[in-house]
Formats: sequence, C-alpha cells, structure tokens
Amino acid sequence: MNSFLEIHPQVQLALQEGRPVVALESTIISHGMPYPQNVETALAVEEVVRDGGAVPATIAIMNGKCYVGLTAEQVELFGKARDVWKVSLRDIPYVLTQNKAGATTVAATMRIASMAGIAVFVTGGIGGVHRGAENSMDISADLTEMAQTSVAVVSAGVKSILDIGLTLEYLETKGIPVVTMGQDAFPSFYSRESGYETPLRLDTAAAVAALLHSKWQLGLEGAVLIANPVPAQYEVPASQMEAHIQQALQAAAQQQVKGKEVTPFLLQYIAAHTKGESLAANIALIKHNARTGAEIAKAYAAVKKLI
Repeated sequence: MNSFLEIHPQVQLALQEGRPVVALESTIISHGMPYPQNVETALAVEEVVRDGGAVPATIAIMNGKCYVGLTAEQVELFGKARDVWKVSLRDIPYVLTQNKAGATTVAATMRIASMAGIAVFVTGGIGGVHRGAENSMDISADLTEMAQTSVAVVSAGVKSILDIGLTLEYLETKGIPVVTMGQDAFPSFYSRESGYETPLRLDTAAAVAALLHSKWQLGLEGAVLIANPVPAQYEVPASQMEAHIQQALQAAAQQQVKGKEVTPFLLQYIAAHTKGESLAANIALIKHNARTGAEIAKAYAAVKKLI
C-alpha cells in the first residue's frame, strides 16, 4: 500500500474482491462547472456508476494524501471551496507536501488510479494539442500520461476547444489505441462528430474489455482512449459550437489567459454564451460516459476472472 494513498473502504474491498471499480476525476467538481451543478453532477455520476454495477472512486488530494473515493461531504467541500488547486501530474508532490486541496486532472487521476489498481477511468473529455500549439507548444500532460499509464480512459472524445486533428496524430505517435463506441466518426465533446474518422471502432463493452486485456497481456503499456459520443438529443452541432469556440479563444487572448487556466476559462466562457446549452451537454455526456465506463469495468473484471 502506497503511504500517500487513502483508499475509501468500499473501494478497497471491491479491489480486493476483484469487483469492477471506476475512477472519476475531481477537476470537473472544482474547475469544470459552477456550484451547485458541480456537486449535483458529481454525486449523480457516482450513482450512475453504482447503478451500472461498479463502485465509483472519485479521486482528489487533501491532507497530504491522494484520496481514492470521496464521501458526499468531501465532494461538497471541493464543490464550494475557492482555493482548490487544479492538479496535473507535475503538481502532485507540491500539493501533497504543502497539504493543499487539489482537484485532479485527467493525467493526475490516471496516475493515482493506476497506483490504486483501478483499470477504468471516466472523464468528460481529454486534453490534447491546443490550437496554435506550433507556436505555444501547449500540449496537455494528459497525452504523455496516456502513453505510459495502463488505464482505460472513457471520454466523449477530445475537447472541441483543442486541435483534434493534431491530437489524434499525437495519440498515434505515442501508440495509444483510439476506439470510438458505436460509430465511425470521432466525436468532439459537445458534438457527435468532429470532421475526423475514428482510428478504431468497437460496439460493445465486452469487445473493449477484450482489447484492454490483450493489450496489457502483451506488455504494451499505456492507455486506451475510448471515445463515447454524447447522446444525440443533447449534442450541440459542431458548426454551432465552433463559432462560440472562436469567440472564447479571442477572449482568452485579450485577457492573456495562459497555461492550465486556459481550458476552464474557455469552457466557462462557452457555457455563459450558449445559454447553458453546453453545460447541459457536458452533464449529459459525463453521465453517459459513466454508464459506459461501468459496463466496461464489469466486462474487464469478468475477463480477468477467467484468467
């Protein structure tokens, strides 16, 4: 047991018994949505995972520990607090040793989930290569972490505020399988399509579990990105969303927003300028991802028991 891990008893018992567990990030609570929608969504997502037959493990940092599984009171704390760090991989040691509260990004959540022995992680959308990265070199640590940490990442594709084409190229370079569930088009977070075809397509959780098992049994370390398109009734068409993204990018440039503050700024700007339509899509897609993640975790646990 890693001395920096504080694993919730229900999560620990499930891991010991080989039952399915789904890791969840905490950045969506502290930096992804306004209060109280952030707390309501986080708790609802955990319930979706439970209803799907898996144990939820929301991951965050506080009191000098990496918490794997939060209580409802702790989720509320992260939803209300204003001084919570947005923790990527590089920030983990600092936030731990300074006893700060930290909400984990995709990269940090993946690493902590892997340390705890959790194989499936659900998020909204992953980070990637930012637009204009040829000048800024702004590439999310999510991608480099996916190249080395063996956790399945279920998301609604790549965040549409990013350069999706370059992100897919980077994922290919790093040898990360990119699988879209049930369609040939690669999704773009709020939208079911992105203008790019998916590198791989699978239609069932069992097929995904078989891929995960074979990849890791072969000694091929690293993640698998499982793109799960937002339900059609909640999507915002890509062309409509692009207009809002361009406005948000201009606002970020004018206000000189940089680094890890760019993504939350853009998402909050878009939510404010789409009359909540993007927020509704965000909530719908994370719940949809949770359902799919629970199915994959169950299927993968079944595969492991057959070994």
